[in-house]
Amino acid sequence: MRTTLTIDEDVAVQLERLRRARDASLKDVVNEALRLGLREMTAPAKKRKPFRTRASNMGKPSINLDNTAEVLAYIDGEDFK
Repeated sequence: MRTTLTIDEDVAVQLERLRRARDASLKDVVNEALRLGLREMTAPAKKRKPFRTRASNMGKPSINLDNTAEVLAYIDGEDFK
């Protein structure tokens, strides 16, 4: 099948580098890239393991965390009380 295709400059540079490295024709490189891309785009999504955060006991806080002003003063190194 013949068709006209407009390729973005960054993609054209990558295709040309790959073509030279493989000593292949542009047609072969483009067809292979399209096959791989289409296969990946149509593949079912891979299941990911859920991200879990482990809790750590840090002891009793030395300041009242419900008081925003006190927390900010503590972070800035100021004596709040």
